[in-house]
Amino acid sequence: MNEFRSDPSTAQGRYPADPQQLLARAQAIEALLKERGALGDDTVARIVAKYESEIGPLHGARVVARAWVDPAFRQRLLADASAACQELGVGGLQGERMVALADEDDVHHVIVCTLCSCYPWPVLGLPPGWYKSPQHRSRVVAEPRAVLAEFGLTLPDTTEIRVMDSTAEVRYFVLPLRPAGTEDLDEKALAALVTRDCLIGVALPRGPR
Repeated sequence: MNEFRSDPSTAQGRYPADPQQLLARAQAIEALLKERGALGDDTVARIVAKYESEIGPLHGARVVARAWVDPAFRQRLLADASAACQELGVGGLQGERMVALADEDDVHHVIVCTLCSCYPWPVLGLPPGWYKSPQHRSRVVAEPRAVLAEFGLTLPDTTEIRVMDSTAEVRYFVLPLRPAGTEDLDEKALAALVTRDCLIGVALPRGPR
């Protein structure tokens, strides 16, 4: 695995990138592609809808929930995440070689792509803008605790943070710990506790409602 160990540094930096600037850039590119006939008027909307309803973090949440309730599936997921996800009909482009990283009581995983924005699309959908930001990609390696704190996640000093570098060949996602007090929840209710940010490792699953 491509692993970076946590750095105790807490140096501050500007983060995340300005979302309005990213939005303006994306809209300008979209307008140019439409002008040149490379995109239809509804192409982007159809792609976004597909990733919101058919591909993305909803599927990742289903995978995590199944692993929480089915120990045998969890073992298969950790042994071969791509094959285990296929059991639930989850897979495809950018998910040919996925690895699930299981959090433990004293170990927390965070995924990043330091070179570009490699990302397991079948379980996480499209990467958020901040994930692709050069600032995020460098800072989460150098000062993961500070970055996680900016997301609202403060971990005990005794927790080891493992920052895992995704590549075009291997794409990681996090299998977070099951929240306490969820013993009576069914699989569907458990999946509702899992967000995209949990699967990236910058948040923890929500507690039971």
